[in-house]
Amino acid sequence: MPPAPIIICRWGPAIASSSTNHDLFDHWLQRSRHDLHLLLTETADGFVPYAGIPWYVAPFGRDALITALQLLPFEPEIARGTLRYLARLQGTVDDAFTDQEPGKILHEYRRGEMATCREIPFIPYYGSVDATPLFVMLASAYLKWTDDVDFAREMWPAVERALAWMWAMGEAQGRGFLAYARRSPVGLPNQGWKDSHDSVMYADGRLAEPPIALAEVQGYQYAALLGAAAMAEALGRDAEVPALRARARRLQERFEADFWLPDEAFYALALDRDGAPCRVISSNPGHLLWTRIVSDSRAQIVARRLLQDDMFTGWGLRTLSSRERAYNPMSYHNGSVWPHDTALAAVGMREYGMNAQFLTLATGLFEAVLQFDDMRMPELFCGFPRVAGYAPTRYPVACSPQAWASGVVFQLIGAMLGLRPEAADNQITLARPTLPGWLTWIEIRGLRVSKSRLGMRVLQGSDGAAVELLARDGDAELVVRR
Repeated sequence: MPPAPIIICRWGPAIASSSTNHDLFDHWLQRSRHDLHLLLTETADGFVPYAGIPWYVAPFGRDALITALQLLPFEPEIARGTLRYLARLQGTVDDAFTDQEPGKILHEYRRGEMATCREIPFIPYYGSVDATPLFVMLASAYLKWTDDVDFAREMWPAVERALAWMWAMGEAQGRGFLAYARRSPVGLPNQGWKDSHDSVMYADGRLAEPPIALAEVQGYQYAALLGAAAMAEALGRDAEVPALRARARRLQERFEADFWLPDEAFYALALDRDGAPCRVISSNPGHLLWTRIVSDSRAQIVARRLLQDDMFTGWGLRTLSSRERAYNPMSYHNGSVWPHDTALAAVGMREYGMNAQFLTLATGLFEAVLQFDDMRMPELFCGFPRVAGYAPTRYPVACSPQAWASGVVFQLIGAMLGLRPEAADNQITLARPTLPGWLTWIEIRGLRVSKSRLGMRVLQGSDGAAVELLARDGDAELVVRR
């Protein structure tokens, strides 16, 4: 039998490499990087990660954008290709069959007989409420890492169209929230990342009535508005900055007023067509920590709730509390564990300085991936409680590999290091780097900020982690904050 082909990324030297003292963690890193490169497809706009094998070998806006964000510190060219590709296919007309509207970022693009004959709407299809704000988030983050003002200027018209769609949707909804309601007869009934037909419900199990405003999507919108303000400032469009920041501030205030459930001390999964909350405990509010839309005090409350036994299995976070009527640990979105979902909540906890909680979830994910074949993290697994001596129960038809599941380990490393780029100032900060007890050191080489490259080693210390600069190509400054 001939040897398996080696997958080599075209921009090889541009990739930042990572290694640790832990052989198994390094294997997870290598497995994930190989899988991500396997899923990359070269387009006229650059490389774009397809969502997963075998079911989703196609471009998905949401999946590609989150994957690009996970990989941004290590392989920024993925973000560049993804942004160009999605900008080129951004919605331009109002078309009910494909749920397309001007400014929207696509959900999914399929080719073949069914697409050609319009038996399916993925030609492309735009039934995603979150891909558009995620696009703006990625465009802003890419500029923060690279200081590529020319590329930001190229992307700005697409960002403006995305912002215009967000504004129009918020005005139509009445409270500034992004909401969805399917128009296509063959489209998706739910249009957030939990897009199963039964994934948004009331406490009694009934399905929510659209238009539906999901909690996490408002967090994405908040981060997108602040990111767009930073982009506008960098591009010399100072007159637009105050309005964008004011929109973000108003959104945050309305979100707190409408989504917070005082009796549950948690955020609602969603609001329905009448503005009534879906009073169920779900993983969606974990994303709010990632986008920092919530106050410090409520962030602590959310983190504590997520780590209770009905949400945290010991391996990861359930998508839906085991106490809810609709809970099913073997369902796709109503009680299963999605690694990327857990990682976003973990990184969010780290953003608020909750290091112990972050390390609890990061450790759970690492111990979970040890149980899967060749340490390939699947799209999801079942949400049964962890039992000593037993592995996580596999979800029978999960994609494996899957892009944002493969990106989890890189997002966790970025959070461990506390990476804070400021490419415009030629500086990268490591904010309170912290390592789990089972890692002695992490080494990164070729980390790019602006036009410089840095190599560093972060080591366990008696009082937090210590940082050693190994190499510097260029004049970027490395700052360590304790």
